[in-house]
Amino acid sequence: MTLPSASGTSAELVDPQRPPPGAVGQIDASAGPFENGTPKHEAGAKGRNGGIDALRAAVTLLVVFHHTAITYGAIGGWYYKELAPSDSLSGLLLILFCTVNQAWFMGLFFLLAGYYTPPAWRRHGTNGFIRERLLRLGVPLAFYFFILHPLTVALAQTARGRSFTGVFEYQWTHGRFEPGPLWFAEALLIFAVAWLAWRLLRKPAGATTATTLPSDAVLLAAAIATGTAAFLLRLVWPVGVNIAFLQLGYFASYIALFVAGCAAADGKWLERVPERQTRLWRRIAWLAFPMFPIIALLSSHVSWLGGRSEGGLNLQALTYAFWEPFVAWGFILALLSLFQRRFVTLGGIWQNLARRAFLIYIVHPPILVGTALLWRDIAAPALIKFVVTGSIACALCYITAGLALRIPGVARVV
Repeated sequence: MTLPSASGTSAELVDPQRPPPGAVGQIDASAGPFENGTPKHEAGAKGRNGGIDALRAAVTLLVVFHHTAITYGAIGGWYYKELAPSDSLSGLLLILFCTVNQAWFMGLFFLLAGYYTPPAWRRHGTNGFIRERLLRLGVPLAFYFFILHPLTVALAQTARGRSFTGVFEYQWTHGRFEPGPLWFAEALLIFAVAWLAWRLLRKPAGATTATTLPSDAVLLAAAIATGTAAFLLRLVWPVGVNIAFLQLGYFASYIALFVAGCAAADGKWLERVPERQTRLWRRIAWLAFPMFPIIALLSSHVSWLGGRSEGGLNLQALTYAFWEPFVAWGFILALLSLFQRRFVTLGGIWQNLARRAFLIYIVHPPILVGTALLWRDIAAPALIKFVVTGSIACALCYITAGLALRIPGVARVV
């Protein structure tokens, strides 16, 4: 079975001579689904949209569990891997969990990032927009690059008996810096520059802003175009190959959804998804869902199904490239609809979680690695460790983020 790896940090415990590549991650402050921790929501109805707030908060916790799954046997890169991927039941379940996540959760964050980009530009103006992006994306990116990445590498290396301070010093003296999960902030800085250039150069539009989601035919064409672009990109940059810390093989859907978010902002499409379209694309997603895993499982028994799903001229790579957008469109629309029906406003722990989401995302790598290391010598089934470690790490990240927000200046950035 050759399900592709999710984009991630190092796939194994890292030798100081070979630090990990950039990690999966998601999220932006202000330029994306976060605006001082919660969207000011100029793209939507008056006040904040509780459903979108709750959704991005929940998916932030999913990011923590995603990396926990890699710790205990899923395919992908991460700072510390206690169990290698295998064909065991737990291994296959965790691999499937991460593969399905990768199909849609990054795309959701890029969609929300695009959704809040035009309102942010209108609110701040061009110069203010640039300053806000550098502050809310650049500062967290630099902090992770120079502090949290070497710290997390050093922490992971203690599992090999290496000195924490020695590894941390080595990372600094040899310039072993990477953005880890904050590659998303790097990507959004690039996207923001591209969007701003387009916005300043384009002619003013005279057409009336559409207030409904594009038709099913348009969504179908977008899915086919995205799948085609992903397949072609992966012929050059297969999944797992980093260029400037970015896995370009995944960027067909990231770009498509960021552009869709920008287009959706003025018409508030994300808050006006017709139930009929939600039901249709949810059904399409569930019909598509088993196709790629089945082909991946059969590939070891059927020669013509073989090949690397990460990229190449083979059926697996082709299936994976087209499978992602069809799953993503359905999952994203269904979750947007579900969360906006359930959460009109936020209170209690959900409000706090939404406020702390970006900080949880930033600090989760060292906290997750530390939590896993604390009981690595205790024998337990992989799925039990996955649930326990992920849950404890989420709780600790929530507490840490709350404490960090009390530090002067932190709230201004995140």
